[in-house]
Amino acid sequence: MAGFRTIDDMPALTGKTVLVRADLNVPMADGVVGDDTRLRAAVATIAALADAGARVAVLSHFGRPKGRDTKNSLKPVAAALAGVLGRDVAFIDDCVGEAAAAALAALPAGSVAVLENTRFHAGEETNDPAFVAELARMGDFYVNDAFSAAHRAHASTEGLAHHLPAFAGRTMEAELKALRAALGTPKRPVAAVVGGAKVSSKIDVLTNLVGQVDHLMIGGGMANTFLAARGIDVGKSLCEHDLKDTALAIMARAEAAGCTIHLPYDVVVAKEFKAHAANRIANIHDIAADEMVLDIGPAAVEALGDALKTCATCVWNGPLGAFELPPFDAATVALARTAAALTQGGTLLTVAGGGDTVAALAHAGVTQDFSFISTAGGAFLEWMEGKPLPGVVALQH
Repeated sequence: MAGFRTIDDMPALTGKTVLVRADLNVPMADGVVGDDTRLRAAVATIAALADAGARVAVLSHFGRPKGRDTKNSLKPVAAALAGVLGRDVAFIDDCVGEAAAAALAALPAGSVAVLENTRFHAGEETNDPAFVAELARMGDFYVNDAFSAAHRAHASTEGLAHHLPAFAGRTMEAELKALRAALGTPKRPVAAVVGGAKVSSKIDVLTNLVGQVDHLMIGGGMANTFLAARGIDVGKSLCEHDLKDTALAIMARAEAAGCTIHLPYDVVVAKEFKAHAANRIANIHDIAADEMVLDIGPAAVEALGDALKTCATCVWNGPLGAFELPPFDAATVALARTAAALTQGGTLLTVAGGGDTVAALAHAGVTQDFSFISTAGGAFLEWMEGKPLPGVVALQH
């Protein structure tokens, strides 16, 4: 990850217009924001630029509209952002064009405005050069603060960085620093905890990680596929039997790279997939034909915790069991709390991210105790796969 400029490197901004690509794609129901995490993430950058005297023009996509569609307007989000920011936020009903440019220019220095959904224009998702040029005419500088959209080479996430002086916002800066510390130039040994239901969704993640980390800890439904590949009968557990060869290939790669793969040797099994289903702890060689593995067992969790104690860095993606169904959340909660305690003790750097991961760690009560938790889903996964992220590459110099 090469160097990038941050908003601390920007020149005097009084009277200038800064286009800030934020991620305002928040869940909405009846005009009310369901989760304002992404709005709060944008505050530091927007406030810093406005306080420096810039006109701040916030760009974002919202939903997947097919052309201009009032259901996907950012207008109600602009009102919610004003509440989170604690300052007025104007709304401009397009992101390009003479009328929008005039409305933006009429705002005083230090103002904040949200421009209408960039995806109302087909050129956004195709990164159309003509549309990028239209967007660029709206401002003097470009700040990308949307790491969660950095895996997309769209006009507002990638194209603009080639037309205007480009900088990383506070959220983007924090993400890039955390990712560099976790897999770019990490302190070793490095552990990766990878859970979730299916190997198929994380083949590229696992294939990349075995060449990057010292310990790969596999949980969730994925572990069943690896156990089956080793000849273990996993009963009626979720298992991708057609991916046994893929699992074997990943294990062979790990062995060649000197990476230890940790699979559970005790598991929690039940006959029903529901909360508080009757369950028992079983050795992996003692799973009945009518039982399914819903969590990894206490002995396996203790062994993983002991391995983490020898590590300096941990990357976490996905739960270890069916964490949304108690008591099959026990392994995820226990290992997360061990990782959190080691982080607070100063011996382990912990970076986590991806959909269910944030919910699982919040459920474990450790959100504040990890070094960094990314709210980016797809972008975080693609980074774990070792893929270059277009929005990040465009900021590098």
